[in-house]
Amino acid sequence: MARNPPIIYLNNAATTWPKPPDVLEAARRSLALPVFGSGRTTGSQGEDYITLAREALSRLLAADPPEHVVFTQNATDSLNLLIQGFLAGQEAGCHVLTTALEHNSVLRPLHEWERQHGIRLTIIPFEGCFVSPAAVRAAIEPDTRLMVMNHGSNVLGSVQEIARIGEILHDHGVYFIVDGAQTAGHIPVNLRELPVDAYAFTGHKGLFGLPGVGGFYLRDPEAIAPIRFGGTGTDSFSLLHPREMPERFEAGTHNYPGLAALAAGVDYIMSAGVEAIAAKAERQTGYLIGELRKAPNITIYNDRPSLPIVSFNIQGMENDDVGFILARGYGIIARTGIHCAPLMHRAIDGGVGCVRLSLSWLTTDDECRIAAEAVREIADNAYSQVSSP
Repeated sequence: MARNPPIIYLNNAATTWPKPPDVLEAARRSLALPVFGSGRTTGSQGEDYITLAREALSRLLAADPPEHVVFTQNATDSLNLLIQGFLAGQEAGCHVLTTALEHNSVLRPLHEWERQHGIRLTIIPFEGCFVSPAAVRAAIEPDTRLMVMNHGSNVLGSVQEIARIGEILHDHGVYFIVDGAQTAGHIPVNLRELPVDAYAFTGHKGLFGLPGVGGFYLRDPEAIAPIRFGGTGTDSFSLLHPREMPERFEAGTHNYPGLAALAAGVDYIMSAGVEAIAAKAERQTGYLIGELRKAPNITIYNDRPSLPIVSFNIQGMENDDVGFILARGYGIIARTGIHCAPLMHRAIDGGVGCVRLSLSWLTTDDECRIAAEAVREIADNAYSQVSSP
């Protein structure tokens, strides 16, 4: 245990750090010149960061056309706009599906709509780390209108079979919203091929952007009712909000520094290659899990994650205490607790929460080695205390 150890940041599933130099430079550069925005300024000295970011996301996610990529504050904001905008056009009391794997950014809007508007909500359980397509099919009722689920779990690191699930839902006329907060930038995503109706993302995780910017891709804009209205810099004499994309869902001034950084982050990912990013994550995650398995008193909740996420507990220790020791004793920043996924934790650990280590493309092999040694040392000390007479 070193004194004043250097920071090893392993909380990238929450927010990536460090950011690539190009991302920081893009944000700085965006603030060094006056804001440029069509319809909002007569200047032409700046970059059109909105268009740059929109086209970059369109390329990365195969999201066509680019105008159907909409910018918001983050994935939670996107999911609220999508869920509420869709349900606003449905009959009262209709049936909605989600899963026990979800983050509160899905669970809370749906439960709030259940409380306020009386939708019938079915929460599909998971087996192992996955929601079975057969379980989805079995849960569909004649008036099922919507399903919302994540692409990748923020705790288990499992990637769901959304292609097959989407086919089943569309066969029954069910609208499909996917939370891609954990997958965008980490694994290849091709929205041209995936049978999803809307896909939400955030900028500050795998896309290497800054907090405060995210968005969604929408296949059919008419399926979602806008729930925000205001200035767009277009058709300003009209007292009704524009219905054209993307202005249909974007009101007010954009987060220009955030979009500049997001465009740079996406360019950085595409330069590295999403396949290369995924391969390195698989190798490093496999190494960590292999090392933690050597300790008899460590419980790993998914030993084959598809995302760079390793969640565990040390028997006889509170997860918050493990996180405290990692931070103070080893300089390792992890995440502990419920991770905003309460139903999943009730299923895997009785609701006590766990320790999560999450990597990024910038995580080094040496950092993985140090983290594995630190966790095993903590686990060995706990095991010795339990075993001693």
